Amino acid sequence: MAKKTPGEHAATIASGYAFEGEVIHLGAALVDGEIHAEAQVRLPLSMMNRHGLVAGATGTGKTITLQVMAEQLSSLGVPVFLSDIKGDLTGLSSPGTASEKLLARTASVGMDWSATGFPVEYLALGGDGTGVPIRATIASFGPLLLSRVMDLNETQESCLQLIFHYADTKELELYDLKDLRAVITFLSSAEGRVELEGLGGVSKATAGVILRGLVTLEAQGMDRFFGEPEFETAELLRMAPDGRGVISCLELPTMMQKPALFSTFMIWLLADLFAELPEVGDSDKPTLVFFLDEAHLLFNGASKAFLTSITTTVRLIRSKGVGIFFVTQTPKDIPSDVLGQLANRIQHALRAFTPDDAKALKATISTFPTSDYDLEEALTQAGTGEAVVTVMNEKGAPTPVAWTRMRSPQSTMGPSAPDTIAQVLAASALMGVYGTAVDRVSAFERLNAAPPVTVPTAQAPASTGGSVGGGVPAAGQSQGDIDAEARRIEESILGRPSSLSTSASSPGTSGHARPETPTRAPTPATETAGNPLMDMALQAANALGGELLRGMFGTKRRRRR
Repeated sequence: MAKKTPGEHAATIASGYAFEGEVIHLGAALVDGEIHAEAQVRLPLSMMNRHGLVAGATGTGKTITLQVMAEQLSSLGVPVFLSDIKGDLTGLSSPGTASEKLLARTASVGMDWSATGFPVEYLALGGDGTGVPIRATIASFGPLLLSRVMDLNETQESCLQLIFHYADTKELELYDLKDLRAVITFLSSAEGRVELEGLGGVSKATAGVILRGLVTLEAQGMDRFFGEPEFETAELLRMAPDGRGVISCLELPTMMQKPALFSTFMIWLLADLFAELPEVGDSDKPTLVFFLDEAHLLFNGASKAFLTSITTTVRLIRSKGVGIFFVTQTPKDIPSDVLGQLANRIQHALRAFTPDDAKALKATISTFPTSDYDLEEALTQAGTGEAVVTVMNEKGAPTPVAWTRMRSPQSTMGPSAPDTIAQVLAASALMGVYGTAVDRVSAFERLNAAPPVTVPTAQAPASTGGSVGGGVPAAGQSQGDIDAEARRIEESILGRPSSLSTSASSPGTSGHARPETPTRAPTPATETAGNPLMDMALQAANALGGELLRGMFGTKRRRRR
C-alpha cells in the first residue's frame, strides 16, 4: 500500500471522526509532527456507554484528559462520577487562569477556550476526607457482597445468609458492623443456638471466622463506611439548576492504605445502579459516566469474586446507559476480561525502560487497529498532553488511529484553593442530609440495650442543587424545584412513576431556569398508554427484572422517598 501524504493522512482522520450527533472534543490530529486543526478528534456522546481506557505513564496527562472529558459531559447535561486520589480534580470547581502559552496551545488545536468552573459535589467514603460522607447499611449491602469482600467460602457464605435471614425475620435492623457482630455473637451463644435449631444453626468455628473477618474490615476503615444515613445513588444522577450535569468527585486520600474500602464501595454502588436503572438500549447520551482514576489500585489484590462481579457489571451495565472509563498506567493493569469490554482507547505515552516495559509496549500496539502511524514511535515519543486515540464510531466500528494533541481544561489544572473547597462544602445541601452520622436503635441496641448515639455536623445549603434523596432544596431553590428534579430522575432515568405529586408545588419559583427533560425514544410504556392491562403487565415485568438483578448481587431494595 502506498504511503499517504500528510494531507491525505489528515483527511482520513478528519473523515473518520466526523459524527452526526453530539460529541466530546478530544483534540486535533498530529501528522509528521504538525498539528492539523481541521482534523478534529472526537468521541461520540452516544458511544460513552461502551466504556473506555485512559492509559499512560506517570506525568503524561491522563488526569488532565479525564478533566477535559468530565467538563464537556457536564456541559452537555450528563452527570459524572470520578475518583480523585491525588486531590488534583478539585480544580474542576474553579475557573482556569489564562496565559499566553495556554491560549496559544488551545488555539493551535482549534479550541475556543474560556475560563469556566463547574458544579462539583465533593464526596468522601464514610467521612474519610473533607467531602460529604458516603455510607451504606449492612442490610442493603447484603450477605453475598459481604461474603465476597471477606472472601468467605461457600459454607461460611451460606451461614452469613442464614444470619441475615434471621435478622430479617426477627426485625433486627443491620445498619453497621456492630449490629452484625451482635447478631452473630447472639446466634453462636447457647441461647441463640436454640433460635436456629430448625434452620441448621451456626457453628462456633464458622461464627469465629466471620467475626474475625469483621475485625479485618474495621482495620481497613470500613466501619466508617457502614452506617446511616445511607447514601442515595440517585444523588449521582442530578443536574445543577443551570442544566449542567453535576460532577460527583469522590476523595480518596487514603486509598493506597485502604484499597479494600474503595473496592467494597464500588461493588455496592455499581450493584445498586445496576438494579435500579431501567434498560435504555442505544440512547443519544449516557445516563451517567464513571472515571476511575488509578484503576490499578482497584484490582490489585482483589478477590476472584470481586473481579467476577466487576467483569459482569461492566459487560451488562452498558444497556443501562452507564459508561465506565478506567484510568491507569498500562492496559495490563486491567484484567483481560474487563479490558475486552473497553471500546474507547486514549493511550498516552508509554516508557520502555526495561524488558518487561518493551513487552508491554508490543502488547499494547497489538490491540490497536491497523494504522498509518508507526505506533511504536507514537507511543514512546508522544509528548505530555498528547495521546494515541481510537474510539467506537456511531456505527460500532473503530475509528482510524489518531496521534492527538489533546485539548486543555477550562477549569483549574490542579487542586482548587482550600478556601474554594471550603466554600463548595459549606454550600452543599447533601452535607445537611448525609453529614450527620446517625446510630438509630438497631440489632446492637436491641440485643445489648445500649442507647443510640448521634454525632452532630453542620448543615449548609447547596450550589449543585438540593438533595433528591433527602428532599432538601438548595439555597435559591424552592421545594417545587427539588421535587421536580426528583420526579425527573424517577420518571426519565429510573423509568418508574414518581412517588411525588405533580401538583404539590410548582418548580422554577426560585428564579432558576429548569432544564428541559431530555427526549428519549418511545418506550413500550409510552406506546401503550391508555391500555391499563398492558401498563400493569409492564410495571410487573420491570419490578421482576429489578429483583432478579438484585438477586444476582444479593443487595436489598431500599425504600425511596
